[in-house]
Amino acid sequence: MTAAAVVFSAAGPFTRLIVLDAWTVVFWRGTFGGLFILAWIAWTHRARTLSAFGGMGRAGLAAAACSALGTVCFINALQRSTVADVTLIHAAAPFVTAAIGWLLLGRRESTTTLAAAAVAMSGVVVIFGGAPAGGQFVGNLLALAMTVLIGTMMVIIRANPGRSMLPAASLSGFASAVLVAPFAQPLSPTIGELAMLAAFGAQFGLGLLLLTLGTRLVSATRSALIGSLEIPLGPVAVWLAFAERPAAASYAGGAVVVAAVLADILFGRRRRRSGLN
Repeated sequence: MTAAAVVFSAAGPFTRLIVLDAWTVVFWRGTFGGLFILAWIAWTHRARTLSAFGGMGRAGLAAAACSALGTVCFINALQRSTVADVTLIHAAAPFVTAAIGWLLLGRRESTTTLAAAAVAMSGVVVIFGGAPAGGQFVGNLLALAMTVLIGTMMVIIRANPGRSMLPAASLSGFASAVLVAPFAQPLSPTIGELAMLAAFGAQFGLGLLLLTLGTRLVSATRSALIGSLEIPLGPVAVWLAFAERPAAASYAGGAVVVAAVLADILFGRRRRRSGLN
């Protein structure tokens, strides 16, 4: 999960380097990402590759749909808002995931985590309040939708620990490409841009592969919490490379979200040490 967070943090610089419309970026990122994970499945499953896809069931299809839609929202959010805003809104993922797990599976988190969720969401509200009424606000809404979709995917994966979800991860890449195909211009990239898109797709595929494997080993909420390591990495990378500075509201709201995440980690450790629920 830690490795997945590090890999995913590179998405911001890629979206700034690739000067193409969002639909074309999603098309090729999904295609190359799907191929990357498919190659891993073929290497690990060999003759059982097709049966692996057949065994993912409806849960796998649901996870793939959430991941595909989340990918479409994510790329569009990055192109309409700042990397800092998108990353900080996604920092609420642990608490969104906890809420989804409670609603879908009846798994209630601790009072501390639920309180941290409320604080984190107040930080997200601050970020929204500082965004202009135009494209950045829409980008922030897309980032929030992406957070809900990825949280749902994590809950589905964790609820089916005995079922391999790698085929679902591969399928989600291809599904995102199919979703945006009517709006994309797949033949427009140059050879250099196509090489950059292939690298972006490999980054996506590796991150999703690690995320899918890691979520099976720890709780969905803990998975999302570890994924919050992406918070400082993504915006810093874009700031250093492109001098993209977040707005003051992003600093303030982000500080609230990060504080909520750290508080949940700290009190979670204390609860485990003391044997409390």
